[in-house]
Amino acid sequence: MSTQFIKPRPRRLLAEINVVPYIDVMLVLLVVFMVAAPLLMQGVEVDLPQAPSAPIDSDRDEPLIVSIKADGSLYIDLGGDPDSPRPLPEIAATVKKVLAQKPTTPVLVWGDQAVPYGAVVQLMTALQTAGAPSVGLVTEPPRDL
Repeated sequence: MSTQFIKPRPRRLLAEINVVPYIDVMLVLLVVFMVAAPLLMQGVEVDLPQAPSAPIDSDRDEPLIVSIKADGSLYIDLGGDPDSPRPLPEIAATVKKVLAQKPTTPVLVWGDQAVPYGAVVQLMTALQTAGAPSVGLVTEPPRDL
């Protein structure tokens, strides 16, 4: 028998884009952002009171958050160590400096629901004296029962 070599036909080039790797990358990024988004919240962990309220405008400057825990300790999410308590005069001085640079910066108070009303009023008065035209209180939306 004779061995014949069959000449293979040339294949046509296939002009397609394989999108499967792009979909895989997109799904991985989606998972990363879903995990990282809750970690981006600033401020100290407090038990916020529940109240129906409107969200703040997202097109404004990033808010300056001052937190007050149940024991009355104060925190500010700016500079240094945001997880270390600060005295009220230091927080007022910091807010005054920030508002001198950016007067439209909103100032928000994250107050634990167990904080005495007088402590929150004292903090808000100090913030307004430091130059904050208005001080917002952060709440959680009510849980449906």
